[in-house]
Amino acid sequence: MIGAIIGDIVGSVYEWEWIKTKSFEFFSDNGFVTDDSVCTAAVADALLHDRPPDLALQDWCRRYPDASYGGHFRSWIWMDPPRPYDSFGNGAAMRVSPAAYLNRNGDLSDVLEASDLVTAITHNHPEGLKGARATVHAIWLAFQDEPAPAIRAAIAEAYDYDLSRSVDDIRPGYEFNEICQDTVPEAITCALESDSFEDAVRNAVSLGGDSDTLAAIAGPIAEALHGVPAQFQTEAEGRYIPEDILRIVRELYGAESR
Repeated sequence: MIGAIIGDIVGSVYEWEWIKTKSFEFFSDNGFVTDDSVCTAAVADALLHDRPPDLALQDWCRRYPDASYGGHFRSWIWMDPPRPYDSFGNGAAMRVSPAAYLNRNGDLSDVLEASDLVTAITHNHPEGLKGARATVHAIWLAFQDEPAPAIRAAIAEAYDYDLSRSVDDIRPGYEFNEICQDTVPEAITCALESDSFEDAVRNAVSLGGDSDTLAAIAGPIAEALHGVPAQFQTEAEGRYIPEDILRIVRELYGAESR
């Protein structure tokens, strides 16, 4: 989860000012948490406290009404009762990492069940559910100490994603995109090709696309693969993460695996 939030913070600066380089200031003075972090906190809250995920998500997002939500999701936040809207946007994948963390010592079926539970409330399109599943599956495999090539092969086979290209192959022609089909495979590649957590986030931002969300998807995979440097977590917690989100982060990492 902290990998997703740090990725979100680092990528926030470049969401609308796209760059095609890995050379940039990692923690910018202009960085901030976006809807990606708010929604990730909501998912963690729902799973930790057995709250209905739709109501938890509405609760958290109403606390942060200006967190750059997409148009359909912004309407959903105030819907009564909330109903899914057949979305396949990449919001399905950027918020789902707590489902993988809390079930990291369980079976894959537990991880996928939790993913569907917190995704289908909005992103009930098959591609939305698939994008979230692929993300948590990759995280779970990393927690099983599977090497990156094995994760790449498993995700490509299970979800029919093209993971054959390198980051350098993807970067030149990549453009801003907000759907799972064109962001989840790329974000997974950014994590699997990395040699550190920082490298994964830099890969994601350097694609020049929906940088905060790409990094929020790549970040938790890289967290499971490499770990998050303590100085990064300290800086993120001290400079950027609001107290209510920080409380959920600390509770999640204090929770026993399910």
